[in-house]
Amino acid sequence: MGEIAYNAVDGRSIAYRLCRGKAPTIVFLPGYASDMEGAKAVAIDAFADQRGLAMMRFDYSGTGSSGGRFEDGTLAVWLEETLALIDGLTEGPLLLVGSSMGAWIALHVALSRQERVAALMGIAAAPDFTDWGFASGEAAEQQGLARGFWESGQKLLLLDRAIPITCPVRLVHGDADSDVPLETAFRLMRQLRSADVQLKIIKGGGHRLSEPHEIDAILRTVAALTETK
Repeated sequence: MGEIAYNAVDGRSIAYRLCRGKAPTIVFLPGYASDMEGAKAVAIDAFADQRGLAMMRFDYSGTGSSGGRFEDGTLAVWLEETLALIDGLTEGPLLLVGSSMGAWIALHVALSRQERVAALMGIAAAPDFTDWGFASGEAAEQQGLARGFWESGQKLLLLDRAIPITCPVRLVHGDADSDVPLETAFRLMRQLRSADVQLKIIKGGGHRLSEPHEIDAILRTVAALTETK
């Protein structure tokens, strides 16, 4: 597991951990208000280390060890940071692993870096949650979501049209997820252009999917994707 280092993106100090190794480079994208030290991120990092795979995880500005104010963060800002770190710190094929909101960002990364993204995995993927999760910007603010984030998300919606991603995609979702309905995973499957999309449903799984058997299921999926690249 790499030591924490920092990279400047448009004046913001972004904390990251990077381990060099074999391709593909696994890039973990945290969820909203989460960071790179969560159970899933650490478990995937250990998996990569054991197999000599390259791995990068990081904190968006305003979260974890990165600088900035959380309330200034938007989907567009965090996407910009993700692309800057990928472009500046990694090379070769990528396996993107996004958790919740991180999967939304990962989908946008795959759209803008199609030549590099070999595969994508969404854990409790939450694309478009500003749209289906809140009736309006006012409602988002009342429920604790920054208005700037809601407005940014509304400009980056994906589920209302075909998504021209053609790489293999794997989705892991709990059928008891009270934050992101399982139907969101089915909607995403239908919109992805890739012919190689699989959804693994975990019985009784909530949104965090951080129980030992749930993390085991995630790691098995990551292993299958890395073995075929």
